[in-house]
Amino acid sequence: MATAEPIIMPGYQGEAIQGPYDDPDGDSDADSGVPDYSGASVEQVFELFSAAAPRGWRVELIEGEICVTPPADGEHEEIVSELSGQVRDHDKGLGRYTGVGLDVPGASETGHVVPDLVIAPKGSFHSKEKWHDPSPALLVAEVTSDSTAERDRVKKIHGYARAGIPVYLLIDRQEGEVTVYSEPSGDTYASAPKHKLGQAVPLPAPLGFELDTAEF
Repeated sequence: MATAEPIIMPGYQGEAIQGPYDDPDGDSDADSGVPDYSGASVEQVFELFSAAAPRGWRVELIEGEICVTPPADGEHEEIVSELSGQVRDHDKGLGRYTGVGLDVPGASETGHVVPDLVIAPKGSFHSKEKWHDPSPALLVAEVTSDSTAERDRVKKIHGYARAGIPVYLLIDRQEGEVTVYSEPSGDTYASAPKHKLGQAVPLPAPLGFELDTAEF
């Protein structure tokens, strides 16, 4: 079965949004009932996409791009579950959050991201807000899919580093490796050792334990 591709609106800067009923020549009233979003900001269009997305789809604003991603496959979710379980076994005082939205500094505007897993002290996101201050996060993790790998490998690094998140764990299924980004500095991380999937992967402080990726 073919994998659905994410919808990406790169660099949207408030241009008119053309729809199937738009009439560029202005000689028809076929679009009289269609809302006019000409001049809408990226943030406004992002909110429209967020409101319209089907349950389980992820809508993010990453480095100026609106990305709408379909639900992940089962293997992806098994890895996230195993990672969450190993963190729980290491420290039951930590919260393990899937589906929580974080505000991170973007290249020009605020970014809105939904990591595959966020590790933070319990109670860090105890509010009804959809998008949260990322400062409590000790680690964020992304597990790549075919449709998200390039964003996970490049663009999300910038937002997570700018937000000062201590550890970004990238589990790259396509490359068969794990990268542990730590020591955020500007829009990148100073340390980024790579490990083959299947090896024991040391996680730096504030986690400070070995992740057994043979279970992934």
